[in-house]
Amino acid sequence: MVRSSAVSSIPEAPTVFFSAHYDQNGSLTGVYHEYIASVSEDEAVAYAGHALDTGRERGFYEGYRYLVSENAGAKSVIFLNAERELGTVSSLIASTLLVAAIALAAVFILVLLLARRAVAPYMRNLEMQKQFITNAGHELKTPLTAISTSADVLAMEDGGNEWVRNIQTQSGRLAKLVGDLVTLSRLDEENPMPEKARFSLSDALWEAAEPFTSLAKAKGKTYTQSIADGLGAVGDRAAMQQVISILLDNALKYSPEGGEISLRAFRSGRRTVIEVSNTCSGLTEAELPHLFERFYRADKSHSAAVRGSGIGLAIAKAAVEAQGGRIRAEKRGSDIVFQITL
Repeated sequence: MVRSSAVSSIPEAPTVFFSAHYDQNGSLTGVYHEYIASVSEDEAVAYAGHALDTGRERGFYEGYRYLVSENAGAKSVIFLNAERELGTVSSLIASTLLVAAIALAAVFILVLLLARRAVAPYMRNLEMQKQFITNAGHELKTPLTAISTSADVLAMEDGGNEWVRNIQTQSGRLAKLVGDLVTLSRLDEENPMPEKARFSLSDALWEAAEPFTSLAKAKGKTYTQSIADGLGAVGDRAAMQQVISILLDNALKYSPEGGEISLRAFRSGRRTVIEVSNTCSGLTEAELPHLFERFYRADKSHSAAVRGSGIGLAIAKAAVEAQGGRIRAEKRGSDIVFQITL
């Protein structure tokens, strides 16, 4: 019984700690480090000096958690070995980050797989739609050619028949619409212009714009152009000429009588800029973003008198973007400007 009583009176030290004590003048009065063998008295004093220099009441230093307490001007700095706890926290953080990364990767892969399955029917339908438009376009060309040819023959025999002239006009419109739909379907493909080449943009613009000088004059409109020499581009020459033709034709259709139309092409830094502008009234800023939508007609009252499929600007946008450029529309006073940046 006596032996048991003696053992129970010995203080237990479940944790490793040491401390340093100072009087009111800051002089060291003692160091207590009986429960730690890895830290000498000098090291304990150095640790305590660092803790006091920080000016903080508590913190971490060299794997130890310290606390500075003050009583009647005397200070005590107590250090508690926290290496195991810090290691546990570090391991927990690393494990958490690893689990989070694995979970994020798993979610990403799952979303990717599910997204592909969810989008697959839409992509399949889109491909079928484009294939249908292409096939239907080719199938319609034969009867349209036959109708147009027959109408031409009838026109030669009876040129004054208004019904024959109407057949010729409508078959021509239908043939153009079919061609535009096939072109738009082709531009929707992943790589619509596989054989891009460098060409003279200046020459291409001159050639595309040449017919519009006389057309504008015949309709009582003013047409001007300014094309800088030496402009070059990489892409499809025919597609770019089609874009300019679409924009100029659009300007001729929708500019008022006596209106002004212009074509400008110039260098701006490392970019080439092409601008087609025309006098335009009745078009609001809110309508500008919709001009490149398929079958969109801005001026409904004017559109009834102007023949068109409503997909010309959509074709222009797709063709420009397929060549790595951008096209946008903006209002400048009473003019609307279509700007292409290559």
